[in-house]
Amino acid sequence: MATWGSIDLQDANSPMMEQLSFFHDHALMILTMISILVGYMLINMITTKLTDRFLLEEHTIETVWTILPAITLIFIALPSIRILYMMDESINAMMTIKTIGHQWYWSYEYSDFSNVEFDSYMIPSKELSEDGFRLLDVDNRVVLPMDVQTRIIVTSADVIHSWTIPSIGVKVDGTPGRLNQANFLINRPGLMFGQCSEICGANHSFMPIVLESVEVNQFAKWLNSQN
Repeated sequence: MATWGSIDLQDANSPMMEQLSFFHDHALMILTMISILVGYMLINMITTKLTDRFLLEEHTIETVWTILPAITLIFIALPSIRILYMMDESINAMMTIKTIGHQWYWSYEYSDFSNVEFDSYMIPSKELSEDGFRLLDVDNRVVLPMDVQTRIIVTSADVIHSWTIPSIGVKVDGTPGRLNQANFLINRPGLMFGQCSEICGANHSFMPIVLESVEVNQFAKWLNSQN
């Protein structure tokens, strides 16, 4: 993971999140350079006693401070547009999963397999095991194979929800009457946590998401256990 991204971003667990982290560092570096330059000019103007009351215009510096910000914006815009295009690209997925937001839990359907669907509720603190994560663990985790291009289709049964897992760079709104989709590929096995990112009611904070990434053979065993 990128160095500065570790300050406020979760470790990337997908190629898309890696690109988002790199862009975060890229934009932050440009902002740092601008801040240093502006700060230096302000300090220099405040501390210097050199003045010229007959100086009315200077075409050279006016040209520079017009062109330089335009070039800076290009350096920020080009990678941003590239990542937006990559996130919107619909790649041929090897498997599809559908999630439905409810007040206040998630339902999942594995469209490529028969009779694999379940609801996912947050585990109350009183029922949580010693190795569980308070307000983050659920009774039924989403199990997906790693290194498999996956499409997720998100909708809602009541109000607007948002299926979000920061570590894989996915945030999809679940809107009643609409189907939104996203594509992702998970790099390595492990647990990834997320939450609904849309204020959906009184228990908005109590409908977490837990995604468990496993190897393909373990995913096949999990499928057999669901049937």
